[in-house]
Amino acid sequence: MNIRVYYEDTDCGGVVYHANYLRYMERARTEFLRERGIHLDTYHHKNIVFAVTELQIKYRFPARYNDLLRVETDLTELTTYRTGFKNRIYTHEDTLCCSAHLKLVAVNSATMKVTRVDDHYYDTLHPYLTPSN
Repeated sequence: MNIRVYYEDTDCGGVVYHANYLRYMERARTEFLRERGIHLDTYHHKNIVFAVTELQIKYRFPARYNDLLRVETDLTELTTYRTGFKNRIYTHEDTLCCSAHLKLVAVNSATMKVTRVDDHYYDTLHPYLTPSN
């Protein structure tokens, strides 16, 4: 997924503010799921949301205003209640800006308890599982 860096994304030093990389990654994860037939609003209607429980991120190179970034997403873990992703963000010149490993759990939004995902979610995503190194 390509994302353009806008002025609003940068800090006073003219580089992408560190938290905005997470926004880019969330967009890419959402598109990753959507392209595979998983629509998060369907789960919201079932009172299921996906909460981040773990995050590890490494910043390597600053992205700047007007850069065109490429965000890559891999599915690294899949259970009946937990999903893991690896994201990488590159400049248009293929320089790695940052990488992250995230784990999300399915949560019942009414009870705030961990819950199972349905068979459609698991069966649809399982073929895309690429365990992380």
